[in-house]
Amino acid sequence: MMAELPLDQVRTLLAVVDEGTFDAAAAALHVTPSAVSQRVKALEQRTGRVLLRRTKPVRPTESGAVLVRFARQLARLERDARGELGLSGAGEPTRVSVAVNADSLATWFLGALTRVRGICFELHREDEDHTVELLREGRVMAAVMSSPDPVPGCSVRALGRMRYLPVASPEFAGRHLDGPLPDVLRTAPVIVYDRKDDFQDGFVRRLGGPGAGPLRHSVPTSEGFVAAVAAGLGWAMVPEAQSGPLLRDGRLVLLAPGEWMDVTLYWQQWKLDSPALAALADAVAATAAETLRA
Repeated sequence: MMAELPLDQVRTLLAVVDEGTFDAAAAALHVTPSAVSQRVKALEQRTGRVLLRRTKPVRPTESGAVLVRFARQLARLERDARGELGLSGAGEPTRVSVAVNADSLATWFLGALTRVRGICFELHREDEDHTVELLREGRVMAAVMSSPDPVPGCSVRALGRMRYLPVASPEFAGRHLDGPLPDVLRTAPVIVYDRKDDFQDGFVRRLGGPGAGPLRHSVPTSEGFVAAVAAGLGWAMVPEAQSGPLLRDGRLVLLAPGEWMDVTLYWQQWKLDSPALAALADAVAATAAETLRA
């Protein structure tokens, strides 16, 4: 692989993707735009594939994403090797990029980060069903996700189940949810995270209804989401770690006692012999074992 893929060409491809344009990549690499273009074309000829979509910003093709991920892994290994040899520059921290869903970030994931020292974390907040794309493109080294299917070049470890409960404020329930639950949820206002969020619809369908109602409030932060439910804007599925205290305080009520939805979470990471990545993986697994359901 190393002999077949010239490293200067691979690193140039990565620079173009990260910087967004050939001119910006040239400035970052301290070469001319012509040199950048020639390296990318040479790599495309060598692989026999188109590697970049010449859009603004430039985006990798599916084949290009494979090489971008390879380039990021090379950079990670190089930094680890320099660190072990004592060649890292003073004040240059080890960086690890991770994609994590908002609910994990708001409840248990930060506890895992406190167990690891000497690492600079770069977190990307994304829905657990969509973090796979960030991992596939090589934009992150690891991710919390709901899919057990490994991204090429990655290993998978099950973390546990995150439980979600159907809740609303007492006032909201009294005003909107008087009647058979599958029927009233068809019209009751509902809180969603964003337009991709169909979790509430899935719960209503499980009860035998067609889905949640058309009046949807979009609240794209985990903390704001819970606050909106407690304020009476709508009902929603809320992680039990967040809904539990509010249920005990009487600020929320369960809409269907004995009913819930579980999401199994997985940790996927690059298959690299990286001490920093291994330490983080162990910390995440340990914290998940303490906080998530088995």
